[in-house]
Amino acid sequence: MLIQETEVNLFEECKKCMPGGVNSPVRAFNAVGGEPFITERADGAILTSTQGKKYIDFVGAWGPAIMGHNHPTIKAAILEALDKGTGFGTPNSYELLLAKKIIELVPSIEKIRMVNSGTEATMSAIRLARGYTRRDKIIKFSGCYHGHSDGLLVKAGSGALTFGHPDSAGVPYSFASETIILPFNDIEEIEKTFIQLPDQIAAIILEPYPANCGLILPLPGYLKKLKELCTKYGTVLIFDEVMTGFRIGLGGVQEKENITPDLTTFAKIIGGGLPVAAFGGKEEIMKYLAPEGPVYQAGTLSGNPIGMAAGLAALKLLEQELPYQNLNKMGIIIKEAILQGAKEKGIPIQVPQVGSMFSFFFSEKPVLNYNDVLETKSNHFKCVFKYALEKGLFLPPSAFETCFISTAHKGEIIERSAEILYKAIKSVA
Repeated sequence: MLIQETEVNLFEECKKCMPGGVNSPVRAFNAVGGEPFITERADGAILTSTQGKKYIDFVGAWGPAIMGHNHPTIKAAILEALDKGTGFGTPNSYELLLAKKIIELVPSIEKIRMVNSGTEATMSAIRLARGYTRRDKIIKFSGCYHGHSDGLLVKAGSGALTFGHPDSAGVPYSFASETIILPFNDIEEIEKTFIQLPDQIAAIILEPYPANCGLILPLPGYLKKLKELCTKYGTVLIFDEVMTGFRIGLGGVQEKENITPDLTTFAKIIGGGLPVAAFGGKEEIMKYLAPEGPVYQAGTLSGNPIGMAAGLAALKLLEQELPYQNLNKMGIIIKEAILQGAKEKGIPIQVPQVGSMFSFFFSEKPVLNYNDVLETKSNHFKCVFKYALEKGLFLPPSAFETCFISTAHKGEIIERSAEILYKAIKSVA
């Protein structure tokens, strides 16, 4: 049995079968050192390794587990759907019910298309925006991650018209060159770009709360101004709410900030822990999708009934329990513990936190964009990560990721977590 082997031996076996021993690079511990533990099961806020070690989990499967792992209601919905079959290759009632629920909860969504990953959702939304506007260029922001499709996997540039260079081997420069990279939170650069390319930009895509380089919050009025500029120049505004959708609130960031994007991408929570994603928005744009329109997109397993059932159960739970106020309270407890530890240690720190999402940067000044992130002392994070892991608390194994809180962290677990993180900050050498 695998559980009888040591963690190191298991990971050595993983490396023999999978590049780097993982199926997604972020799961490796390259940025923090050491070897990742192998998880045997997950329940509530706790991961249990194959060696029986328990960890309070602030990764949350990288976002989906807002109700905690292995939630009985979601599991029951999966089992009920499984009893009917694993996939049909035809329309099914589960995909209709989930589509109707998302449209009900997110006012900007008039029609929606189900897919299987956030990468697929953002890639398809970009293609749709290009087909709708008959333009080629897009704008994305440094530090915003939208999956690993070729046109979006590009490095940060400098200046309003610095075009992207491939951020990965295998991405042709010609693909990346249609992507313009701009700094987040700098509206002047956006305005300059539109003035120089007034009728060439198909879409602006962004995480409204960037959460793939730590958590960055927009300056007051920034998102509203982006919307105004997109409307003025006929550019599609795409909110990538893969992380923030249904986590910041039932209506996501767009509800919280009172902004109506043209298209939105979802994943994570709408799958209830299974691989489900979607993109949707204005009907006049969505009707350009095949089979109604000329923009082709397809997926054999899209709308899989088991994934749809899990996602529907997750959204219904959130709708019924409305846990967002309590999640924010837990986030504040964690934030204050980190700040107190840093104050007593005498080291500068920033702790952006909104609802159940938080990160921390070792920096004297607020972090407003990707360049600010690069100036932080990420080596300090390694000390915090290792201390926390030794004490049974699992943080994302990178200084440039966002932590997630679930409803299962309540009570003694959140208090214990705050204590560990307070001491972890004080352990920084």
